Amino acid sequence: METQVVIMSGPKAISTGIAGLTDPGPGDLVVDIAYSGISTGTEKLFWLGTMPPFPGMGYPLVPGYESFGEVVQAAPYTGFRPGDHVFVPGANCFTGGVRGLFGGASKRLVTAASRVCRLDAAMGPEGALLALAATARHALAGFDNALPDLIVGHGTLGRLLARLTLAAGGKPPMVWETNPARRSGAVGYEVLDPEADPRRDYKAIYDASGAPGLIDQLVGRLGKGGELVLCGFYTVPVSFAFVPAFMKEMRLRIAAEWQPADLSATRALIESGALSLDGLITHRRPAAEAAGAYQTAFENPDCLKMILDWKDAK
Repeated sequence: METQVVIMSGPKAISTGIAGLTDPGPGDLVVDIAYSGISTGTEKLFWLGTMPPFPGMGYPLVPGYESFGEVVQAAPYTGFRPGDHVFVPGANCFTGGVRGLFGGASKRLVTAASRVCRLDAAMGPEGALLALAATARHALAGFDNALPDLIVGHGTLGRLLARLTLAAGGKPPMVWETNPARRSGAVGYEVLDPEADPRRDYKAIYDASGAPGLIDQLVGRLGKGGELVLCGFYTVPVSFAFVPAFMKEMRLRIAAEWQPADLSATRALIESGALSLDGLITHRRPAAEAAGAYQTAFENPDCLKMILDWKDAK
């Protein structure tokens, strides 16, 4: 099999092309993708060429790990059948020297059935947002984790953190956003410029901005024994002044990527109506226009989430 894919051949080098697919094996599904999301975190780092090295990294690669589509072939005993709609967190199924490091930006994917999550077909483009919502849920979940009373950044991740906090029955968090264009869209919580917020006794601050050099400022806003949770991805060494953190007895926690239990829990929240994904997708482009779509996603501050539409791709 062959399929149309997005190929990242180097920093700021995006094109569409054809890649071969591995044959499905026992336990595999073949999925035709309708929509895939562009991550402004990890994918942007590959686009910029600033991703720290780790196993499996290299160009050319098929980016993307936020895909939603329809099962067209299912191995026996997988629990799936053609016509089911699923979220696919990327796939390593390409031949011909193209790396499937993430592998979700593709018209067709071959993936283990154990990796996907069944979703309602009516979700449409929002079905591609499940991993990002699960990442936000992963940051909040866990034994004795405090819900945020301050969230830094009103991008897609920050909005999901705020919505999940409210869904968990928490008090409305304060959200900081330096970009005036991103302060709209809040429902049930307030968004302020940091300079307009006098408070300095927050118990749990969640940084969804990934901005370097911010920790010292946030330490000054914590109350005694407060916790700082890093939800972004940082490409430079994270450091802070010890004495202010010592005086506050600050606790520091790093929230990594979602786990399978987070996907299941997030899907349940969406299906029950407790978590809405409305208003998070601001831009949508045909997959054939991937080069321009990636540039918009990474350089346009008004773009919260860019979705590639694969329905007309060959």
